[in-house]
Amino acid sequence: MAEFEMDNHRRRVSDRQIEPAQRIKRLPPYLFGRLNALKLAKRQAGIDIIDLGMGNPSDPAPQIVIDKLCEAAQDPRNHRYSASKGIKNLRKEVAKKYERKWNVQLDPETEVLACIGSKEGFSHLCLAMMGPGDTAIVPAPAFPIHNYAVALAGANVVSVPLGNDEKFINSVAMVIENMYPKPKLLILNYPHNPTAMTVDEGFFEPVVELAKRFGVAVIHDFAYGETCFDGYKAPSFLSVKGAKDIGVEFITMSKPYNMAGFRIGFVAGNKDMIDYLATIKSYYDYGIFQAIQIAGIIALRDCDDDIITQNQRYQSRRDVVCEGLGRLGWEVEKPRASMFVWAKVPKEHSGGKGSIDYAIDLMEYAEVAIAPGRAFGERGEDYMRIALVENEQRLRQAIRNISRFVRKDR
Repeated sequence: MAEFEMDNHRRRVSDRQIEPAQRIKRLPPYLFGRLNALKLAKRQAGIDIIDLGMGNPSDPAPQIVIDKLCEAAQDPRNHRYSASKGIKNLRKEVAKKYERKWNVQLDPETEVLACIGSKEGFSHLCLAMMGPGDTAIVPAPAFPIHNYAVALAGANVVSVPLGNDEKFINSVAMVIENMYPKPKLLILNYPHNPTAMTVDEGFFEPVVELAKRFGVAVIHDFAYGETCFDGYKAPSFLSVKGAKDIGVEFITMSKPYNMAGFRIGFVAGNKDMIDYLATIKSYYDYGIFQAIQIAGIIALRDCDDDIITQNQRYQSRRDVVCEGLGRLGWEVEKPRASMFVWAKVPKEHSGGKGSIDYAIDLMEYAEVAIAPGRAFGERGEDYMRIALVENEQRLRQAIRNISRFVRKDR
């Protein structure tokens, strides 16, 4: 009898669940989970999956940066905790780059901060600025963290259809005017992930005017600001007069310098917002490994030509993918920036399946992994995002594999 009761007790204990915080419960199911599990199973079975699903650069960082990293790592002084806001000379180089490239003057002491990648900085800034009852406006479709960082902070997201024209600005203004309490934050991202949408000079002027009129702060994710093609130059939000009064901009070393694994990015602009983020970071981290920061100085100072070379690679890959998908009948426009192609799948190809199920089919039968548009929100449905992270030969192979699957599926 005692043994029976003990077994029951064990079962009751094992049935209990450790409950997470409500902020975790607010997150939707991870839509890449099924795809990642299938990709892992395929690779474990020895199948060569061409992975175009994630914007994870496969090209190396500049050799001069790697050499400096190795040298700095040998110095025991760099093994200690660093400054959470980034070392002074690194922040100075960011300010110099902004002046050189976008004609923006920044105080490296108060208007620049180094992050453990721009994604970390963005997330912690949302935590520093947002809370229950607050609302952020996020254009849709969206890079997932733009929504989920707000949700993790306990705040709410209001979506507006993505755009790059006056109609979009008017839509944002209408949302602000008709909401109570009014939204606290507007999150923008040009060149855009996932769609690769771009804006031209002049777009941010009405954004700044709107933000000042309604008292709304702006965060601009400028991760792909230097990954541009065909002579296009992406404008910086901070280049507009008065932008620093109401917002900040995030940049990263991941894409232009192929330093994704180094985890280093920056936020620049409004002093108060940067101070809020610095306060959060002072509790959460001790800064980036100092050898990486020193290597970052070399990249910012000496590697502008490497960015040009990398953009030429992406432009050539873009042409291969766009021309190949165009021959298949997919609707695709050549992007002027970013490391992605955003393509609409014909209904006759997908057979009416949603983008997630179709992405699974492509991995299962074409051995190509690409990101389903639905992973970026409902407005991404029917689209696929293709990352330009493989060389041209592999990209052509991916197109051939998809083509064979499409012909066979018909």
